[in-house]
Amino acid sequence: MFQGETAITVDDKGRVAIPAAHRDAVSACGNRLVITYNPFEPGCLFLYPQDVWEKVRDQVNALPGSLSAHRRLQRNLVGSSAPVELDASGRISIPASHRSAVGIEKKAVLLGMGDKFELWSEQAHHAQIRQSISDDDLSTQMLELKL
Repeated sequence: MFQGETAITVDDKGRVAIPAAHRDAVSACGNRLVITYNPFEPGCLFLYPQDVWEKVRDQVNALPGSLSAHRRLQRNLVGSSAPVELDASGRISIPASHRSAVGIEKKAVLLGMGDKFELWSEQAHHAQIRQSISDDDLSTQMLELKL
């Protein structure tokens, strides 16, 4: 299970280090992750362990292609996915096309979200936090959960 927020740096080759606290869990997945776009929020990529990804991929591919929303989801998740593997230093290479599409440059934020990671551009992550803080709907939901 992944959780927590880590500010990370993207090197000149587009590599990011997976935090040491998560490397054992990623290692248990064969050091293989799948990176794809977050179809719900701009500025963010999803990083799935291979086994979790296969379940998500199969569910998305099972959606009927007769609906344009399903085709968009299939394109954004499955069609744009790329396998990545941890190197000996615990880094993964983020494809240039993925970095460019979500605005990830030198600074990024990695969020552990349970069964996957979210990789945000630093700017998009900060904007999302500011939006969440001022979001009345979120405040109401939090009160209902007694957080």
